[in-house]
Amino acid sequence: MANWTRRDWLASVSAAAALRPFAARGEDEAPNQGLRIGTFRTDVTPPLGHALCGGWIPAAGVIDDPLEAIGLVILGAGQPIVLCAVDWTGLLNGAQSAWQRGLAEAVGTDPSRVAVHCVHQHNAPFACLDSQAIIERTTELPPMLDLAFFEAAVSATARVASEAVRTARPLTHIASGQAPVDRVAGNRRMLGADGRVKSMRGSASKDPEHHAAPEGLIDPFLKTVAFYSGEERIAACHYYACHPMSYYGDGRVSADFCGLARRQRQTEDPGCTHLYFNGCGGNIGAGKYNDGSHAMRPILTSRIHDALVASEAALRPEPLDSVGWTTADVRLPPDPKWDAAALAAQIADPARSAVDRYRPAYTLAYLNRFAADVPITLSALHVNSLSLLHLPAECFAEYQLRAQSASPGRFVACAAYGDGGPWYIPTRAAFPQGGYEVSVSWCGPEVDDALWTGMARLLAEAPRLPGA
Repeated sequence: MANWTRRDWLASVSAAAALRPFAARGEDEAPNQGLRIGTFRTDVTPPLGHALCGGWIPAAGVIDDPLEAIGLVILGAGQPIVLCAVDWTGLLNGAQSAWQRGLAEAVGTDPSRVAVHCVHQHNAPFACLDSQAIIERTTELPPMLDLAFFEAAVSATARVASEAVRTARPLTHIASGQAPVDRVAGNRRMLGADGRVKSMRGSASKDPEHHAAPEGLIDPFLKTVAFYSGEERIAACHYYACHPMSYYGDGRVSADFCGLARRQRQTEDPGCTHLYFNGCGGNIGAGKYNDGSHAMRPILTSRIHDALVASEAALRPEPLDSVGWTTADVRLPPDPKWDAAALAAQIADPARSAVDRYRPAYTLAYLNRFAADVPITLSALHVNSLSLLHLPAECFAEYQLRAQSASPGRFVACAAYGDGGPWYIPTRAAFPQGGYEVSVSWCGPEVDDALWTGMARLLAEAPRLPGA
């Protein structure tokens, strides 16, 4: 850490100066008076040759289908609120802040009122300005992120968000629904008799044992929250917790089965903007049901699409009684096992593979961020008896299930894969079990208490309806 200064942090990220500190609190609560909603979408497909998934799989060689940034803007509930889903692997640290600032400036709001989440497809960009700045000091390594492309993607999304403000419609009703998803998700962490992870059942597997084992702990439901202007459905936000890859690592850029299902639904229902948010799927994948063959992608797409349709069938619009936005700053401490000097040495070692130098750059970037005291801001949109939680990184499914069980009487949907700086966020109980996810969590067991404390504050600040 001796070679990293506050000036370095500000120069590479500009995040500390841009993020206003917020306490955990309710930002506002508005009745349905003058509320409006606008939607936006734009292409954020990387150019050929761009690094995918942080540079440790083949770069973009073919575009199978486009990647998009899709969002909505709510006006009239205090400062504007923005929700945005991006078909990228991740946005970390300063990259996340750059998207929030770009959208905030475009619609005239504060960055804390902008929730940006990645769907987490792997044949897609993985953006961390901080890690890229570290890598640039080792000039023989190819970039993990094309900064010109990144800035163009942010600018394009900001431009269409600004247009959404000008074309916003009255927002009058809200509805929620859910439906089980058939044969997609399974828990990735298969435990042995000793209570430790004996095998990882990832996004795809040809292992008969992986297919025969139970699904394990998952959230089986796909949830939908829809926004209406009168009888017209303007936007539908869909939430499901599962790694969204059928196959990847072949240089073929794709929104994969979750993005393709969303796009199919969009084609069927063009008057409504459909957004897909990946929930707390850090320990969830499709490997129980997916053998990784190309034939499985349309099958998985169909299963997600069917759940989208079934979830929407349960929608029953009700007038808006309240709209609230709450935030909570959290500081997720790094695990003491990560040593900044050792990481810097790994990055600088030309004898190591590129992948083995990229990964420690992500770890070091998070250590630097924590040392600079730049928090992660959680947020939640509360509408009537619904709460939409916006969470960072690759949270385990237990956080999502915990939030739902702690909120009787409320419909709680979770979007994870927000600020990806910490990488995986396991539960406290998962750390002694070991496994891949624990090995690439930059935080230690204390992350459970720190994250849950922030989540609980968001839920505690949910507006109370009359008579509640």
